Amino acid sequence: MKLFKEFKDFAVKGNMIDMAIGIIIGASFNAVINVLVKNIILPPLSLLSDGINFQEKKLILRTATETTSQVSLDYGLFAETILDFLIVGFTIFIVVKFINKLKTKADDVKDATVPTPADIQLLSDIKQLLEVQNKKLLK
Repeated sequence: MKLFKEFKDFAVKGNMIDMAIGIIIGASFNAVINVLVKNIILPPLSLLSDGINFQEKKLILRTATETTSQVSLDYGLFAETILDFLIVGFTIFIVVKFINKLKTKADDVKDATVPTPADIQLLSDIKQLLEVQNKKLLK
């Protein structure tokens, strides 16, 4: 029962829900990137390279016979996967950078264009009160 209570506390705090939302958005984002790479980026590359289909590029180590199957290194598929990874990584980097910029701007107490979050404002007020109190004590 203690394990169930801990799980319930974990789920209610929002950690599990946030994680589930992140996984769902990540899977959807991956599907979008796959379509972008396979249907938008690779066709012009294939056109520029005289119609080479990158997915079919492979190094055949052993050809198929009646008794054995083909053994090959599918380096074209690997190159496509690396391209997927680079696009996803760069996009996530841009999104995180943008979010961090907004967070930094929101945390700046002196910036009047963005309303200061309540917790930051409270800490700022406490700091000012402590400074006033310290000045009075030092006199």
